Amino acid sequence: MYCYYRITTNFIILCIRYSRQDYQVIFNKNKQSMEGTKMYRQIVILTGAGISAESGIKTFRDQDGLWEAHKIQDVATPEGYARDPELVEGFYNTRWSQLHSGDVEANAGHDALARLEREFDGDFLLVTQNIDDLHERAGSRRLLHMHGELSKGRCPRSGQTFLLKDPFGPEHTCTCCIPAQRLRPDVVWFGEIPIGLDRIQDALDTCDLFIAIGTSGTVYPAAGFVDIANHHGAQTVEVNLVEADRHSQFQFHLQGKASEILPKMVERILSGAIINNDSQ
Repeated sequence: MYCYYRITTNFIILCIRYSRQDYQVIFNKNKQSMEGTKMYRQIVILTGAGISAESGIKTFRDQDGLWEAHKIQDVATPEGYARDPELVEGFYNTRWSQLHSGDVEANAGHDALARLEREFDGDFLLVTQNIDDLHERAGSRRLLHMHGELSKGRCPRSGQTFLLKDPFGPEHTCTCCIPAQRLRPDVVWFGEIPIGLDRIQDALDTCDLFIAIGTSGTVYPAAGFVDIANHHGAQTVEVNLVEADRHSQFQFHLQGKASEILPKMVERILSGAIINNDSQ
């Protein structure tokens, strides 16, 4: 066992790493304290690009992903936006147009998570790294977009957000400033602080089940969420298309499509059963 501090701007994560056997001992003790009650009382779920990819949304990091045709510093940094706002707006308008084309819909994975939120009678928080609105379309409401939302513009001065019905352009200005400010995409760019970190930290500190779905687990601070949950005795489960990394800190790994795994997993949770590697 060893511990380390990882500092991301003003967000400090104390990560204590154990072996998978140590994690299981911690979870088993927590499980014993829960006997006689429902299996899970507080659930935190993190979703990444993988769940949206199953609906046809193009991802950023895949071999043919969005970064292949664009330099990150040009379209995903405050400096890039300051240099060429039209280029950045065009990049996100392409994503906006795809999302509103009528060809993209929430899938069975989104639907299953919305059902879990509705029917689970404990504390629940869904955190997504995705900037699309597919979780909302499925009915999710206890939802936090830690990287922002494609359907909104943000005032660069006040930080207030505004719902957009059309793609970005110079005609979109705020109503909170005099003179009105041109709205920038409500997207957390590289070098900026993700949204809602304090709320996420509080939920991870007290959850007894943490599930990460369709995320690479390589970008902090989200990559450190599993360490926090493990440290506090939660069960940690990863759902991903790719095989588990041998250094993965998740106690359980379910390989396959989220749209196929999540409906069965949610049914299991709502029935009061425990999640394990046989929950597919």
